[in-house]
Amino acid sequence: MKKKPEKINTTRSTEKTLEHMSPFELKNNLIALAEKSYDKSSHAMLNAGRGNPNWIATLPREAFFLLGKFGLQECRRSMDHKEGLAGIPGVKGIAERFENFLSKNQHEAGQQLLQKLYNYGEEKQGFDPDAFVHELAEGVIGDQYPVPDRMLRHPEAIVHDYLAQEMCAGKPPKGKYDLFAVEGGTAAMCYIFDSLMQNFLVDREDKVALFVPVFTPYIEIPELDRFKFKVTHIKARGLSKEGDHNWEYPDKELDKLKNPDIKVAFLVNPSNPPSVALSEQERKKIVDIVKKDNPNLMFITDDVYGTFVNGFRSLMAEIPHNTLGVYSFSKYFGCTGWRLGVIALHEKNIYDRMIKELPQSKKNKLFKRYNSIHLHPEKLKFIDRMVADSRMVALNHTAGLSLPQQIQMMLFAAFALFDKENAYKQLAQKIVQHRYHLLFEGMGFEIKHNPASADYYAELDVMLWAKKNYGKDFAKYLKKNYEPVDILFRLAELCSVVLLNGGGFDAPEWSVRVSLANLTDEAYVTIAESLKKIVEEYIEDWESKG
Repeated sequence: MKKKPEKINTTRSTEKTLEHMSPFELKNNLIALAEKSYDKSSHAMLNAGRGNPNWIATLPREAFFLLGKFGLQECRRSMDHKEGLAGIPGVKGIAERFENFLSKNQHEAGQQLLQKLYNYGEEKQGFDPDAFVHELAEGVIGDQYPVPDRMLRHPEAIVHDYLAQEMCAGKPPKGKYDLFAVEGGTAAMCYIFDSLMQNFLVDREDKVALFVPVFTPYIEIPELDRFKFKVTHIKARGLSKEGDHNWEYPDKELDKLKNPDIKVAFLVNPSNPPSVALSEQERKKIVDIVKKDNPNLMFITDDVYGTFVNGFRSLMAEIPHNTLGVYSFSKYFGCTGWRLGVIALHEKNIYDRMIKELPQSKKNKLFKRYNSIHLHPEKLKFIDRMVADSRMVALNHTAGLSLPQQIQMMLFAAFALFDKENAYKQLAQKIVQHRYHLLFEGMGFEIKHNPASADYYAELDVMLWAKKNYGKDFAKYLKKNYEPVDILFRLAELCSVVLLNGGGFDAPEWSVRVSLANLTDEAYVTIAESLKKIVEEYIEDWESKG
């Protein structure tokens, strides 16, 4: 006699209620269930619901701490009291003292990266040595307000080169990007949404486009009462020849962007949760639409996973004048707790132009908004308006990311710039790719590597798998007898495994997202076994009913 699925305490009505929550809030309920299961069993709770990586970049951190030692040494030169009070770094001769410091600390961890950074700044960027080192020393100590407030001058140049290498595949467009250092990618999005509204580039209830599936907050933010945007979804409905999701955007979906009433398009690239980058064909299609059909379309692209795809090119490289690029250092370098992000906007852009073309009545309002911080507010760049808006304008003089954060960001960027063999990148990619293979092999799925995939997450569509392997009758049975999130509750209660529901990301409602970054390799074997076990129980229950 076939056994039925094991009983779980969560009722179907409760599942139906909870599935409407944000996946990240639903996750808290699943964790509570998984912890109870963990208490009653010998297996550990496995939370693959969050994308915090379980690795870190060590060399940039070692350089940071060694630089801190130099910074303290410089502070004590001008004043040093036994009570623990010192002065601040001086400019004159500081480069020569830094050279001596590096020479005396040749065998210290991080010394080589600092030496390469110093040489790069002097030889490649043409920095004034004293000015460069003084900014390093003050930055690592954090004894001053950020000046310039948008981003320190020397770190901006280094991070600019990093973005050109990693977001533009080493072939950036002509001109340069202005950068705004921010408290991670989430802060970047908050600042962008706010400033677009404040500067009349979008209005409440305007039409916007959203590429889906997508990181849940991008679904929720347009629905807030302040915005109430009318959202057009650009859906990744592409299927492979075998009928599997390839998460590509068909031309029919991209053609929606031709509508000139759509003012802004939001994109995560590579996507979250499918973890697939735009193909060259998709990028060309988007470029063509912007040039021919919708030249004022503002693109906002979140490219945090771009470094996990070789040869990645962001839309900030393809349509630089239209694109606000957002990049976070969190995933690649294992530094979510540092809160390091940057907004990039090309020096020649449609945002500045459209502000100049606003009706005079709106220009007058903006003049009044910004005239306390600029002699000629009408000349203030949009990216500098974002800086001011981030502090409600009145506190613009204290705006900017903290200096130590900017220094660590620069060291991460420099580390990647100097890694000519891409050893770190290959290792980071290998880690997630190996876990992807373990997960799919454990479930008995055929593995077909997609070169456009970052492999940072895996999106598993249970319903598509059911139809392909057991036919429409089994798929109908699942829909009739279970909620789409049932598998998540079974995983949590019976196996102490926490995943996220794909429906909350506007992915297929019967899909689940597995983070491949935050657990040990062995954990993904266990997750695969748990998923397989629960799906097999569904099948056994279906078969037992004839």
